[in-house]
Amino acid sequence: MDYTVLNVPCADDGQAEILTAELADFPFESFETEGGVLKAYIRREALADCKDGVDALLVRYGTPGRYVVIETQNWNALWESNFPPVDVEGRLRIRAPFHEPAPAGETEVVLMPKMSFGTGHHATTWLMARAVLDLGVADRTGLDMGSGTGVLAIVAAKCGAAHVDAVDIDDWADANCRENVAANGVADRVSPMLGDVRRIAGRRYDFILANINRNILAADMPAYAAALAAGGDLVMSGFLEADLPAIAGAAAREGLTLAGSASRDGWMLAHVRRP
Repeated sequence: MDYTVLNVPCADDGQAEILTAELADFPFESFETEGGVLKAYIRREALADCKDGVDALLVRYGTPGRYVVIETQNWNALWESNFPPVDVEGRLRIRAPFHEPAPAGETEVVLMPKMSFGTGHHATTWLMARAVLDLGVADRTGLDMGSGTGVLAIVAAKCGAAHVDAVDIDDWADANCRENVAANGVADRVSPMLGDVRRIAGRRYDFILANINRNILAADMPAYAAALAAGGDLVMSGFLEADLPAIAGAAAREGLTLAGSASRDGWMLAHVRRP
């Protein structure tokens, strides 16, 4: 499966945030800003269905965009050249197999992301990983929805979670998650599952982690609420600070109350809870 990255030069962080919010209405899977350029990643076949709309958006903002295909066989080399270890407050290190091990006493997750996203570098993954450290997941059952590399499920397992389902719709992500789960020695407590939110129908979780995007979070909120046990925690990211009221409102309509929030580089995390 090939991905395309849309490169859009931005005058400042404000413009990058606005364009990210607009592009989030299309099926882009990940965003990052580097050297004044907004990079938006999308599956090549998904782009074919929405490219006219994306191009019209860029014209409306008077911003040129350049599409670059990232072929499957080139992804590892691209990633290895740009992936330093990720540190989460000296408590968690997310690294590649070729990096030095974490210092004694620091939890570590070893990832080989390949074609799936979730290395911890993006602000949303960092926020979610920190939230897992503080959530109190020991001996609880959980769900990592839109799991990508499986990083959040692995962190939860290493924090003592009894079991975590890791669900992703992307077959590459599912395969990569299985590799990473095995490499981190948590295959007995993390179950990768290929599919969408329908895979969790009839299941019950003490905590749910969902780092996806604003539209999917809002659309799938009823399914998350139905799967969340009494007293359970739903932690979400993948949306901008301006979208917090909409996400909190969607949760409130399902009987979930806002327990906390956090932001990083313009991105937001929301923690809601079932009473």
